[in-house]
Amino acid sequence: MVLAIIGLAAGAVVLAAPDPRPGVRAEAEALAARMVRAREEAVLTNRPVAIAVSARGYAAERYDGQTWTPLVEGPFKAVDWQADTVVASEPVEARVVFDPTGVAEAARVSLTRGRRSIGVAIDAAGEVRVDERVRDA
Repeated sequence: MVLAIIGLAAGAVVLAAPDPRPGVRAEAEALAARMVRAREEAVLTNRPVAIAVSARGYAAERYDGQTWTPLVEGPFKAVDWQADTVVASEPVEARVVFDPTGVAEAARVSLTRGRRSIGVAIDAAGEVRVDERVRDA
């Protein structure tokens, strides 16, 4: 009898344990922070900086006047999405380019996991914001 109670209690604890992966909101906030940092980098270095978003993840690049070069140091390391995160963006292959004044073309990246959908929107002035939606089942 005692073992059965311990087994039920252990099962309840396992079922109530939070998902160890960062939530989709945390992923969206990290992407937004990276985009804000890319905008700052473009202004500070007086060179265009881009964040390229794909179904796999995102990475930063800098334009030197002739070619785009991946940024890999500091906060610009490439990031892979967590498992089960689905990415949709407008345009489909999102490549948000911040020019040396901080301006960008408007874009939106939506991250979805389960019923939660978080959007990262970039307006024409280069401002970045995060918004959340719960999808209907």
